[in-house]
Amino acid sequence: MVAAVDLFVEQGYDATTVAQIAQRAGVTRSTLFRYFPDKREILVAGQQALSDLLVQGIAEAPADAGPLQAVAAGLVRVSDAMGQLNRDLGPKLKAAIAASAELQERDALKSVGLAAAMTAALAARGVADPVAQLAAELGVLAFRRGYTRWSVEDREAEQDLAHYALAALAELRAASAAL
Repeated sequence: MVAAVDLFVEQGYDATTVAQIAQRAGVTRSTLFRYFPDKREILVAGQQALSDLLVQGIAEAPADAGPLQAVAAGLVRVSDAMGQLNRDLGPKLKAAIAASAELQERDALKSVGLAAAMTAALAARGVADPVAQLAAELGVLAFRRGYTRWSVEDREAEQDLAHYALAALAELRAASAAL
C-alpha cells in the first residue's frame, strides 16, 4: 500500500500503473493481483479490518452504554490498532484522494460501508434504526475528522488517535444539539 500511495502522490493516480506499483513494492503483478483486484482497491485494503474493529468495539461496550457511548468504544478499539504507519500514510492518502475523482468515489463508498457496519452492530444491541444510523454516521465523521487531525493537522502531538476521534465525536454531538 505504501508503494502505491507514494506513486499516486508522485505521478497521479491515473498515470500510475499496476506494473509500477508491483515494481516499487518488490512483487510481481500476479502477486499484487492476488491481493487486490485493481489499483483502486489498494487504498481500501484495510476497510474490512477497520469495520471489524468498529463492530467489535461496539459489541463489547457495556450493556448499559448508549448508542454514542458504544460508537465511542468502537472508535477506541480501532484507534488502538492504528500505529505510526497509519499516521505517516495520512497526509499521502489525503493528497492522493484529493487529486482523483475515482479515489474520492471509492473513499465515499468506504464511509458508507463503515456506517453500515456500525449501524448493524448498534441494531444488534437493540438500538432503533434511525438512532443507530445517526450514531453510526456520527461515528464515521468522528473517525474521519479525528484521523485527519491526528495524521495531517497535528502530527507532532503526543496524543493517540483515540484522543482525536473521541474529541471529534464530542464536537459532533454538541453540534447536533444545535440542529
